[in-house]
Amino acid sequence: MPKVLRIINRFNLGGPTYNVAYLSKYMAPEFETLLIGGKFGESEGSSDFIIKKLGLHPIIIPEMQREINARNDYIAYQKIKQIIKRFQPDIVHTHASKAGFLGRKAASSLNVPVIVHTFHGHVFHSYFNKYKTLFYKGIERNLAKNSSKIIAISDIQKHELCNIHKIANESKIRVIPLGFDLERFQDNYAEKRVSFRAKYKLQDDVLAIGIVGRLVHVKNHRMFIDSIAKIKASTNKKIRVFIIGDGELKTELIAQAQYLGLQTCDAKLNGQIPDIIFTSWIHDIDWAYAGLDLACLTSLNEGTPVSLIEAQAGRAPIVSTNVGGIENVVIPNKTALLALNNNTDDFTLKLSEIIQNDKMRESMQQEGWNFVSQRFHYNRLVSDMKNLYNELLAE
Repeated sequence: MPKVLRIINRFNLGGPTYNVAYLSKYMAPEFETLLIGGKFGESEGSSDFIIKKLGLHPIIIPEMQREINARNDYIAYQKIKQIIKRFQPDIVHTHASKAGFLGRKAASSLNVPVIVHTFHGHVFHSYFNKYKTLFYKGIERNLAKNSSKIIAISDIQKHELCNIHKIANESKIRVIPLGFDLERFQDNYAEKRVSFRAKYKLQDDVLAIGIVGRLVHVKNHRMFIDSIAKIKASTNKKIRVFIIGDGELKTELIAQAQYLGLQTCDAKLNGQIPDIIFTSWIHDIDWAYAGLDLACLTSLNEGTPVSLIEAQAGRAPIVSTNVGGIENVVIPNKTALLALNNNTDDFTLKLSEIIQNDKMRESMQQEGWNFVSQRFHYNRLVSDMKNLYNELLAE
């Protein structure tokens, strides 16, 4: 039985954790998998509940953290090498940037037969300045030379990696979309909707609009809040907004909303009926999407945004900026309206259109589920990955 050592940056909430969890669980019995990863950041939600639910027992390397730290990175690198020596994997598969750097370096130094890396997104724009971005591109190009195969999670991401950022040629990159357990978004949908809306005191005529993600610069929540302020001033519809997630910009975003005249509160309503509720992380996100009527995303850069896949599984129509791999995870004008990147006016126009058009929202609800249930199930992900591994081992 071939052995796979799977390495992820850190176990925080998001697509990468789901990806490695399903692959670690369901590649058996054809492949034996050992999962290792770093610790989630203080401002991030923990994904321990995902790992535990699947009965996985990963090795945690606390020194493998998001930030560059020469001492911690060296310790993490040495620990990965020791694990490789003990486990003797046939395949080392890394996920996301830090794990990709340390894991591929370690695997290459110990002559692991097959080395695979998955880009769950990239940091080649909207994260760093020009010089830092060039530095990271140089690192990734060198790492690509020692990789048996690089996985992009969308056709658009493959195009960016090959043709825009020149990380590797097309023959080195395989597109394998993410996969998830999506049935849970359909199970007991009506009960979940009633429960969510009762908790937040939402009447039937109130449209609940949600945005899910880390409260960090690249997610561009500032534009979302600006747009909501404009919508509130121009529509007769009753709307309530949910910002689901946490991060370093929370205090700043609350201040911005209040400056724009929007009432805010946290998940404990305390008798208030606010315009925007900052809920922090919600683990049962299927429960949240059941209660929402619209889902938004305003990111400056994305790989394959899991929140939009889950929104469609939960029957929530979408308004999003058109960046990264978003066109690969929605059907434009059928499950989502897409706005220009970082353009508040265009985003507001699209959001207003869908708020006012009840028939459009109803049509998008069923279209979304039909689309993602076929394209983004974890069974397809596991099958695609088994085929790739067998192909690489045969070579």
